[in-house]
Amino acid sequence: MITDFGELVRGDRVRAHTSPEINEAIDREIAASVRFYAGKTHYEISKRIEELDNEWDIGRFIEFRAGVVSIIGVALGFRKSKKWFILPLIAGSFLLQYAIQGWCPPVPVLRRFGIRTKQEIDVEKYALKALHGDFDRVFSQESETTRAKEKVSGSKGV
Repeated sequence: MITDFGELVRGDRVRAHTSPEINEAIDREIAASVRFYAGKTHYEISKRIEELDNEWDIGRFIEFRAGVVSIIGVALGFRKSKKWFILPLIAGSFLLQYAIQGWCPPVPVLRRFGIRTKQEIDVEKYALKALHGDFDRVFSQESETTRAKEKVSGSKGV
């Protein structure tokens, strides 16, 4: 059984810019969730997979926050003072920085709150799908293919 889920999300730019303690805490949560659902019914596992499909990843949070701050800044800029137009500029620069580097100032705060990357959510989802038996057919087809290859290679010698 896999215990180090961090190995499955290598190359994640957000994780590369997140403190190891926070990454380890998120990895422990993933492992605990998979262990918890290992003893649950197909229905309960399916419900958790559905929850994971709807979970917002950190990129979505960054985009949402940038949009909200931009709208507020534009509204206040037109109604109160042109100084408020700085907010959309800051939000846009954070969004651009996140797109280029995988990091911007709000990321550490969001990570401390346990907001996960898409890859971290997917690791938990696919571990649960394996528990659910979603990949059993793939493995059975693989073994049938292996048996067929063995039969073909065995018949060549005759």
